[in-house]
Amino acid sequence: MKTKQNMRYKKKITGSLFVLLLLFIIRSEAQQDPTFTQYNFNIQSFNPAYAGTWDNTGFLVLGRHQWVGMSGAPTTYTFTFQTPVKFQNFAWGVNVVADKVGFEKRLGANIDYSYRLRVTNKTNLRLGIKGGVTTYTNNLTDYTGYPGDPADPMFMSDIEMKFMPNFGIGAFLSNEIYYVGISSPKILNIKLENNFSNFSTEAELRHFFLIGGYVFELSDYLSFKPTFLARTVWGVSTVFDFTANFLLGEKVWLGANYRTGDSFGFVGQWIFKNLRIGYGFDYSTTQLHSFHNATHEVMVSYELPARRRWSSPRMF
Repeated sequence: MKTKQNMRYKKKITGSLFVLLLLFIIRSEAQQDPTFTQYNFNIQSFNPAYAGTWDNTGFLVLGRHQWVGMSGAPTTYTFTFQTPVKFQNFAWGVNVVADKVGFEKRLGANIDYSYRLRVTNKTNLRLGIKGGVTTYTNNLTDYTGYPGDPADPMFMSDIEMKFMPNFGIGAFLSNEIYYVGISSPKILNIKLENNFSNFSTEAELRHFFLIGGYVFELSDYLSFKPTFLARTVWGVSTVFDFTANFLLGEKVWLGANYRTGDSFGFVGQWIFKNLRIGYGFDYSTTQLHSFHNATHEVMVSYELPARRRWSSPRMF
């Protein structure tokens, strides 16, 4: 008897938090693609033209647990791989993103391709395209006990697994001291419907990203890199990330981040030759901060020895 009561209680809590998440998402103005605190080192996840900028073969794994302690909170895992093609001006890569919010799950896999145009001896412009598919499921019938009518027809049928093909484009201009990129990783807008009533959800929204950064060499042992990321959905206001990063002795990155209307945080990265280990921490500035224990993000990347490197270590 107690077990059934506990299950009902948990369902009510999950349903209440789901509604809270929906309200927050609406107030966040439909920002749907995952957010990353360490966006500076995970650019390929939203810009295919970034593939090849390492100038060698490497991969990156990132895990993000948002609003830790809140039931149904978002969790995101990404894997990216990139490699240049020897003696050619193009590179290719792979990008996989697994994202979960409540009972809603997305798993996307894309192939990235970029072509390099030399602007000067040290400045390159890469043009990229990505293509792939995302699987989507949402068990609406599991949201029982939410505030409102438990027999709401909107929640009486699940959205079974759907396969959504999509493609994106991007451009990335860079040299050893600055970079700027623009991209739209999902060009197609896609709606999904369940098998009951006329419930529909915007499963794929067209996002636009603008990113930039500049490196100031303050001394032989200290560099300063301010960066920004602007992210928007068509017809919706933009969210900005601003980060101040310091490189100490070419071994450690330390920085602070602010996301407009959402959070502030801190980032750190330790460089061990070709291996990098990063950590990000976010603390919400919204009313949600009373319901969770912040956001945590861990990143690991590894690169094979470079054929050529403009600067050591790589700045982005």
